[in-house]
This record gives sequence, structure tokens and C-alpha cells, in this order.
Amino acid sequence: MLVLTRQRDESIIIGDNIVITIVDIRGDKVRLGIEAPTEIPIHRKEVYELIQRENALKQKGLQGK
Repeated sequence: MLVLTRQRDESIIIGDNIVITIVDIRGDKVRLGIEAPTEIPIHRKEVYELIQRENALKQKGLQGK
């Protein structure tokens, strides 16, 4: 894992087309702005994991038929 220190309004770039900017810092919370092509899905980790579980359940249901 790469760990970087950034301040408000500073950014990091991933590849050629993803920019993550620190929008705000309040206490222990950080607000991020993410610019990426629309074909790249962006989810919070807990939402992504839920989607993966639901997709796996759907696949099991389709394979059982």
C-alpha cells in the first residue's frame, strides 16, 4: 500500500485519467473529490462488497437452474 500525505486542495493522480483531490478535512473525516472516466465505477468499499455478494448470489441462482 502506498501512503501519501496531502493537504486540503492537493491531489494525487492514478494512471493518466484518475484524479483524487482532498476537498475538506474535518476532525477525523476527509472528503475526497474523484475525477475519473464515466466507464470506471467508483464505490465506497462497503458498497462494492455488497454488490459483489449480491452478484455471487445471482450467479449461484442461475447455475442451479
